[in-house]
Amino acid sequence: MSMIESLPKHLFERTRVYNGNAVNTRKGSGQFVLYWMRTAVRTDENPALDTARWIADRQGIPLLVYQAISEHYEHASDRHHAFMLQGARDVQYQLEEAGISYAFHLATRFDRRPHLVTLANQASVVVTEEMPVDPPRRFVKKLSCKSLTPIVCVDTACVAPMLLVEQAYTRAFKFRSATEKIYAERLTRAWPTIVTKKKTKPFQLSWLPFEPLNLQTADFSQWISQCEIDHVVGPVVDTVGGSIAGYLRWNEFKAKRLARYAKQRNNALSDGVSRLSPYLHYGMVSPFRIAREAAEVGNAGSEKYLDELLIWRELAYTFCFYCEDYDGWSGVPDWARETLRQHESDRRQKIYSWEQLARGETSDELWNAAQKSLLIHGELHNNVRMTWGKAILNWKQTPQEALATIIDLNHRYALDGRDPASYGGILWCLGQFDRPFEPEQKVLGKVRARPTSTHARRLDTKKYIAKVATSRVSHAPEVAVIGAGVSGLFAARTLQDHGLKVTVFEKGRGVGGRMSTRRIGSRDRAMTFDHGAQYFTARDPRFIRYVDTWIEQGLVAKWPDKRLGLDQRIVALQNGVEILESNSDERFVAVPTMNSICQHLARNIEVRIQTRVASVVPFGNGVELFNDAGNSMGKFDRLIVSAPAAQAADLLACFPRLSNKISKIKMNPCWASMVAFDNPITDQWAGAFLHGSFLAWAARNSTKPGRNGECEHLVIHASPEWTATHWENDVNEVAQWMLAEFWKVSGISPVPHTHLQSHRWKFAIPNNTSEERCLSDHSAVILACGDWASGSRVESACLSGMETAGRILRSLSFATEVSQT
Repeated sequence: MSMIESLPKHLFERTRVYNGNAVNTRKGSGQFVLYWMRTAVRTDENPALDTARWIADRQGIPLLVYQAISEHYEHASDRHHAFMLQGARDVQYQLEEAGISYAFHLATRFDRRPHLVTLANQASVVVTEEMPVDPPRRFVKKLSCKSLTPIVCVDTACVAPMLLVEQAYTRAFKFRSATEKIYAERLTRAWPTIVTKKKTKPFQLSWLPFEPLNLQTADFSQWISQCEIDHVVGPVVDTVGGSIAGYLRWNEFKAKRLARYAKQRNNALSDGVSRLSPYLHYGMVSPFRIAREAAEVGNAGSEKYLDELLIWRELAYTFCFYCEDYDGWSGVPDWARETLRQHESDRRQKIYSWEQLARGETSDELWNAAQKSLLIHGELHNNVRMTWGKAILNWKQTPQEALATIIDLNHRYALDGRDPASYGGILWCLGQFDRPFEPEQKVLGKVRARPTSTHARRLDTKKYIAKVATSRVSHAPEVAVIGAGVSGLFAARTLQDHGLKVTVFEKGRGVGGRMSTRRIGSRDRAMTFDHGAQYFTARDPRFIRYVDTWIEQGLVAKWPDKRLGLDQRIVALQNGVEILESNSDERFVAVPTMNSICQHLARNIEVRIQTRVASVVPFGNGVELFNDAGNSMGKFDRLIVSAPAAQAADLLACFPRLSNKISKIKMNPCWASMVAFDNPITDQWAGAFLHGSFLAWAARNSTKPGRNGECEHLVIHASPEWTATHWENDVNEVAQWMLAEFWKVSGISPVPHTHLQSHRWKFAIPNNTSEERCLSDHSAVILACGDWASGSRVESACLSGMETAGRILRSLSFATEVSQT
């Protein structure tokens, strides 16, 4: 492309044409130059912005800077979304001050249209950053498949342009030698200013196919709540996104700690590092400026800092640029793959599930603290991160599983995750950028060992735990949760994992809500009935991740298992005839009882059972809870009500705006009967939807995994209409009616039962649900969640709990941001 060849040298050397070789000349195109901003979220020393301005000026057409945040990038979460939104806010203001048109789009449930493709097809050229890892790399490829407009990629991240390095290096000393001259010519050079020659009309935002978001006034928490992303990974309260915060952090580090960097950088208890990696990852600060200013300091600290910033960081960037398989098993060197494969059968210390690792629940105190640092603070001291990564090899059955787990945990929680430098550190844990070591170790083979026990001898583990295991909010709020169902417990679990103090109040005898299990008889010979929720499905990836890890831990199993025969089917029955077999979603049950998931979520959380909250009143900026006798049960900064909608509305009577919203949700009742038999009553099905009857469902509870299969434990549910009509009838009478109807509709010949009991659920299934997964007041002090919020299934309840916790965590982060400002 001739326009690229005419670029100034400092831009040309870091620019390549991704596709096409001419300006877009199709009818209706060529109206403007589009700078698709993604990983250089800044206006200063931005080669991609300068390249776009240069081309627009030479073509005499407007420039549009377009930035968008998708819901579909890997590990999309409140943490990454919040940081990117804060960065975009700075850019929007700075570009408007410079007179450059800028449009921001946030994909939400209100608008998920592919605006990038629309804009690209109208542009003469698309300019974007060269980011050699996914998802940015994949997104460029996807755009090139949907638009014929030329795409120009510009290296905005490396002082030594990746194009000039020309190959991947796997050893730092070789990379250092190969780039010595490149750095010598560019390190201290001031970034040139682009001078435009023509005055063109700015791009009119009224031409856009969407309404751009005004980031200066937007309520970030409310907008994020409309995104289908991971709400259980909260924003980092003391790391605000954007160039302003990034340069403030750099200037403070340069003035106070850069000189001591060489001596203090490896001590995780010392504030000796810059903590700039998130800002460098998203391009919110210029690496050219950081490197130049560090070089100007000219001492041992700055020399070591430059070695990390340039050699090790840009070594990883260049490796990813020239290696397509940077994130896979083939990205590990041959010698390391061979030695790890030879030791694959070595006995592991223990195999941990994803959830156990994510929550820092191993037997290793130092590793747990490191993971807590990632989970709560979104960062991990680099010297500890190397030890943290290698430990996972001992806790997964294969090195491939270990690699996938390291990548997942790092990218999900670290603000600098998904960066080439992250892959540099991750691959180092498996031998890349390193050499073989002798003698061979168990599991690791010739890969360099770095045991946590050795690291603990030079790092005071107790002090490190104290430093990382709590929230950095100036006043960490105390949270009360009313109701120990799955939605309330998921919210409680998430908040406690983030370092907040949580107390759960439950009026029943145990946790579970409608996932409760009725136990009858002695412990060693108990009959168990899942008399509420019978099973659950998993469709949303955010919930599927937990189901998968619960299966790994033995907490959940598929039901039914059709491989075991006819009696492991879900069918539909009418007048004793099977009318169809249900083959829709996979169904799951908790093991050994349905409330096992709730017991699992409640572990190590303060749960006060058989404790009824009678009323809630405002107190200062929080609430105070009272029991039936009018005695105070405590004052709390935040309150989550996860009770059924009608009960939640009554509890929040002192907050009429919220109470009135919740009171519009109506829930249907359900009579449930529990019947026991000495022997199985059929060999044809495990569960049955019942048609042409006042009964709706029957489940052979004993066919579920982990139950006592020797006896038959049957659960029958009546329809909401019949339940409402017979709500006040005698319990025993209802049980007899339901059992008699079951024999009729199922076509099974009656046999004597050994136990018969009924239970009535006043609030079983929502008749209508709210549009939002969580309802709250504006300040997120009082929140309500449950399976009545945007769904009626167990999965919906979990997602509701996730969003509720996310709303509290976001409120803390954005409140802290305001106070810092």
